[in-house]
Amino acid sequence: MKRRAGEREKELKKKKLLEELGENRLPYLTPADADFHQLWKTKYSKLIFRKSDTVPEELHQMVQESFLTLREHNCFFQDLVRIKRKDFLTPVSRILIGNPGCTYKYLNTRLFTVPWPTEGYDIKYCSPQIHDACKALMRLNDYLHIEAVRALRGQNLSETKESKATTVIDREQSSDTSLMEQGSVSRDQSSVCVPEDDRSLKNRTSYNLTLLNYMDPLQMLYLKQEPYFGMGNMAVSWHHDENLVERSTVAVYNYSCEDSAVQESHEQELKGRDPAVWHVGLKVAWDIETPGLAVPLHQGDIYLMLDDLNMTHQHCVLAGLSPRFSSTHRVADSSRGTLEYILGQCELALQNLQTDSDSMSLKSLEAAVVKQVEEIHNEVEFEWLRQFWFQGKRYLKCTDWWLKPMAKLEEFWRKLEIMTSLVLSEVRKEQQIEEERNETISCFLLLLKERQNLRKEWTARCQSDAAESLPEDQKPECHPFWTDDDECNMPLPYDLEEVIAYLQNLVQWIE
Repeated sequence: MKRRAGEREKELKKKKLLEELGENRLPYLTPADADFHQLWKTKYSKLIFRKSDTVPEELHQMVQESFLTLREHNCFFQDLVRIKRKDFLTPVSRILIGNPGCTYKYLNTRLFTVPWPTEGYDIKYCSPQIHDACKALMRLNDYLHIEAVRALRGQNLSETKESKATTVIDREQSSDTSLMEQGSVSRDQSSVCVPEDDRSLKNRTSYNLTLLNYMDPLQMLYLKQEPYFGMGNMAVSWHHDENLVERSTVAVYNYSCEDSAVQESHEQELKGRDPAVWHVGLKVAWDIETPGLAVPLHQGDIYLMLDDLNMTHQHCVLAGLSPRFSSTHRVADSSRGTLEYILGQCELALQNLQTDSDSMSLKSLEAAVVKQVEEIHNEVEFEWLRQFWFQGKRYLKCTDWWLKPMAKLEEFWRKLEIMTSLVLSEVRKEQQIEEERNETISCFLLLLKERQNLRKEWTARCQSDAAESLPEDQKPECHPFWTDDDECNMPLPYDLEEVIAYLQNLVQWIE
């Protein structure tokens, strides 16, 4: 409900802004404009830019080779995302790489990390090249963590001196130097020493994953036009990044595959941004007074969105003409998004299951306990199992690491199904105190209705035209963990529609 309310609010804001604009367009600046740097300094100071020549060449080579390797192994995928209760394929293809067991959710789609090589984890990759690519991105992650910590320290120091830090100088006028010393990449940059009083800085820059993006604009039949400023083709529409630790930094490495066929248009007078060059666009959220920015992105450039910039501003990606990769490093909110978390929730739910040698029963039928267990049941099914299998067999292109955890979650899910059937058996006995029984039935019915609605929604999503258009190995699998076929997994212990009908009649009789 909160999610849908948030979507409606955003749509109303967008509609109001476009109505205010009418046929007009808001102004925006590029480095060609005289006031560009002053606007950046005063309104966008938490955007930090690093030119490619401030980054060690060794790191460039490793990272850019990893992008090409992953593309050669067909590891980039268009996501089937959910917007306003409809499914859309993203124009950008993506892959998530990061800490083992981490996930990242955006636009109602949970992506699962291809784990980068991590000590203490047994990770089997489909090829040594994919292993090396993931390792290179972990090295980039370490580098960007250090760079972000130092950028935040520098900005904090500037603020205490009541002076604004200069955040960008374009290529032609550059006098900017990186806060990171030149030199080769250290073997273990993750061991950077952070003083105790800098703990919050470290927490807000300790990236646990990176979302990689790839798009070739010339292969796209249609790209949306930027609606507020007239900036041209958008690869990614205006947005705030979702599912992040509050005030955490987002770090982006850009690799646009520039060649002689795609050059900046110096020869002609252009109003606004050069359409041949990729740009990141920024604007103050829902503001029509402040001009926007369009900052050109070249091969190997890095930019950081510090502190609350992602909350107070929106950004978009403006397509150029060449293919482009990016690695977007994030501190994903892991409070409900890790394998460790969901396995812990399952263990918590199963504490209410009493298992004897030949039977199973429930320890408690209190409404609060039943509610907690059934909520975990729904979370396992719809936030994990269905999300994973909705993405087909894509992860097997890189590693089979997630198969064992998913099998473990499926095992838990079957026990949770049995627990649901045990609740039903108990409420039918009429042996509870009437008031407690009625409360249990009411909360139980509510969560079963939610389960029924979500199962119908996910089944429809699996059969949508967008899903059918995907390659065979990427097509959603509706419920491989759930079947009524005795030759496969165990059958469901109850019929959900019949149970809901029975409980509804019971509630009406009680009333």
